[in-house]
Amino acid sequence: MIDLRSDTVTTPTKAMREYMATAPVGDDVFNEDPSVNQLEKYAAELFNKEAALFCASGTQTNQIAIMVHTMPGGEVICHDESHIYKYEGGGIARNSQCSIKLLKGKHGKINASDLQYAVNNPEDVHLPLTQLVSIEDTANRGGGAVYDFKEIQRIAAFCNAHKLPLHLDGARLFNALIVNKQTPATYGQCFDSISLCLSKGLGAPVGSLLIGTSEFIRKARRIRKVLGGGMRQAGIIAAGGYFALTHHIIRLKDDHEHAKLLESCLVSLPWVKEVYPVESNIVVVALTQAERRDPIIQNLKEKGILCLAFGPGMIRFVTHLNIQTTDIEVCIAALKKV
Repeated sequence: MIDLRSDTVTTPTKAMREYMATAPVGDDVFNEDPSVNQLEKYAAELFNKEAALFCASGTQTNQIAIMVHTMPGGEVICHDESHIYKYEGGGIARNSQCSIKLLKGKHGKINASDLQYAVNNPEDVHLPLTQLVSIEDTANRGGGAVYDFKEIQRIAAFCNAHKLPLHLDGARLFNALIVNKQTPATYGQCFDSISLCLSKGLGAPVGSLLIGTSEFIRKARRIRKVLGGGMRQAGIIAAGGYFALTHHIIRLKDDHEHAKLLESCLVSLPWVKEVYPVESNIVVVALTQAERRDPIIQNLKEKGILCLAFGPGMIRFVTHLNIQTTDIEVCIAALKKV
């Protein structure tokens, strides 16, 4: 099967497995795992930040960040299609006890101009205190859309002026950096905290990083422990993350090229109403007839292609490390026969 449901289905390469198998380990709760320490130090320096924390998942890093930045009764501003709102099990309400103000914006992105109307008046006791702004880059529900870096700078400037922390859900951050051609260090300075997933396009088997100041990570480490995220000899999986960061970033452009090939085919098909503009490795398709979604997915499955239902009348394809150009050619041929 050619699995285009998500880039989370990637499996470690032979070289990554060999690197993980020989990784030195220790007790990370005692800060004694050399492979975890190496990964955290490397990631922090990459984004010109003081410290990083290795966690089990991107949901965990996002939720920890929100808990550090907020207090119960506060409010978090984010896009209404953002992962922290839609796909983290109501974690903001359960973990941080905060309300959420949802903004709309094209392809999963918000604008700095929208924020001035979203921040609550701190003198009005009827309203929760606005405590955090979060953006997602690339924006999954936006079809892998990438923020204009100048817009990120405007959002960061607004947050600084209003003394609001800015968090980045960077589940596919390096896909965004490949597109906007920014260095991690330059990009990272816009944010107070960064969540970076290692197990999607980068191909590590498990894990995400939370990046910020030393004081922020000190608080985050305590929350990770409370959430049961203290892992012992975690160096075996951390080594996979380090290998991913040092070997698998440049090749992300191959995934983007494969997604563009899919886009060029899909836009010509009669059963496709719209293809979201493809900027990275995600291809989102809206169908001319919404009720055909599941039959089309099943039809493609019978042809050896796996894809994902992405809402009413919508299908998602995601290219990744385990997909080759020949796989895309097979997929295109199958799409034309639907």
